[in-house]
Amino acid sequence: MALEISIGILGGLGLFLYGMNLMGNGLQKAAGTKLKRIIELLTTNRFMGVLVGTVVTAIIQSSSATTVMVVGFVNAGIMKLAQAVGVIMGANIGTTITAQLVSFKLSSIAPIAVAIGMIIYLFSKNEKAKQSAEILIGFGILFIGMDFMKHAVKPLREIQAFKDILVSFGSNPILGILMGFGLTVIVQSSSASMGILLALASEGLIPLSSALPILYGENIGTCTTALLSSIGASKNGKRAAIIHLSFNIIGTLLFALILNIPIRHLVVSLNPTDVTRQIANAHTFFNIANVIIQFPFAMLLVKIATTIIPKTDDENIDDQSSKYLDNRILETPSIAVVNTVRECLRMGNMAKKSFENSMEGFFNKSKKNAHKTFEYEKKINNLEKTITEYLINLSNKSISVENRKVIDGLFNTINDIERVGDHADNIAELAISALEKNLPFSESSKKDLEEIYSETLNAYKCSLEAMKTGDKSLALKVIDMEEKVDKMEKYCRKNHIKRLNENGCNAESGMIFLDIISNLERIADHASNIANAVIDANVQKLS
Repeated sequence: MALEISIGILGGLGLFLYGMNLMGNGLQKAAGTKLKRIIELLTTNRFMGVLVGTVVTAIIQSSSATTVMVVGFVNAGIMKLAQAVGVIMGANIGTTITAQLVSFKLSSIAPIAVAIGMIIYLFSKNEKAKQSAEILIGFGILFIGMDFMKHAVKPLREIQAFKDILVSFGSNPILGILMGFGLTVIVQSSSASMGILLALASEGLIPLSSALPILYGENIGTCTTALLSSIGASKNGKRAAIIHLSFNIIGTLLFALILNIPIRHLVVSLNPTDVTRQIANAHTFFNIANVIIQFPFAMLLVKIATTIIPKTDDENIDDQSSKYLDNRILETPSIAVVNTVRECLRMGNMAKKSFENSMEGFFNKSKKNAHKTFEYEKKINNLEKTITEYLINLSNKSISVENRKVIDGLFNTINDIERVGDHADNIAELAISALEKNLPFSESSKKDLEEIYSETLNAYKCSLEAMKTGDKSLALKVIDMEEKVDKMEKYCRKNHIKRLNENGCNAESGMIFLDIISNLERIADHASNIANAVIDANVQKLS
């Protein structure tokens, strides 16, 4: 019998987790555009952080995933600890949605939801309809898994020793807290361990007094995912994980020692006969009350984290090749896409500085500027490899068609940016060659170079701005500018031949002149490619 019960619980738990993940993926893809704006919301205030944490966790169906994402944001330096506190608090509220959903007896409609979802998914070609189908299928499988667990634990009602152990947690809350902690660490999901708890309660195996300590322990157990994720993160990333742990431990102590009886009376008065609903409500009230109580002391949580991991003088040194990329953020692909665009823009700006230094090296006869170009080139090449690897990992995630287009465009864009860096490198080498040989250039040739350089640089700057804002009209303007550079390049060649015929140009200087305008024309081509990628991918506005 023990084997049969174990298989039933494990099978039901597997379906429960799969359904929850499938529903979360569907919700996340359906809400993709809204999730993309989350970084803007996170730059406001801590209260907004609580709201964002609640909504995102309700969508992705996992407080652990949200907290891991927060560790990633902090590690990447795009979120401060003060902002992270609010999101972590909100994540605890958002995770109660699953428990509330499961506590309602909806198992009878679960097969219908799966059937309708499968019909829509198989026969509809509309992307939005398929996303809705995923949500329905996940919803149905979640409840089928819950039903499996309920049936699996039924025979345990006949084992008095098991019932006595569960009841004993009411009189010995420390054991209950440890039980909840251990269960959540094993299944790595507070929602899943809550599902097991609700399954036991639905069969009358556990009273509310015993369920509450287990519930408190589950809230501490869910911190382990973020703690494990913070290994290898920056000190601030580790501090974010400690804030999560501190928040939940303080809340558990507060409720276990002081507010246990009041919360028990409250949930019983709301649902006198339904233990399942009592537990779900207790879970919700615990997390909401915990946020309300600790919210005014948020900076104290930051202080605790910085006391445990003290600040050092060298921790602000940026030794990372990338700034916005973090594998933890891959758990929320919609947000990871935005961060990848930000990293590509960072790489693009490096290529711009490289380009500017190369031309300044030529015009000002400065080896210093030329060598700066070579330094940027190394960084650009490293970033291209890092971003490419990240994009490959991101493309293997469950993402919407819209995000797929953006990712496909970014593969080409980073190649174009890297080529801009290569052409800047070529120009810097030409500048050094001209300087070392002390080659003369006529005023007419310098003027031609200044004009085509100005137009090329402007086209490239506008392509990056179009990528940042998603402005299609600006992207179309870049394409027109590229055509203008093509004409200017032909005009420069024509002028060069004229100077040669009039003996107004040194032959070796002329070769360098032609090589530079050729590189400038190609940089404009890559600017046009970036602009076309913006038009094709419909990149979302970042600022």
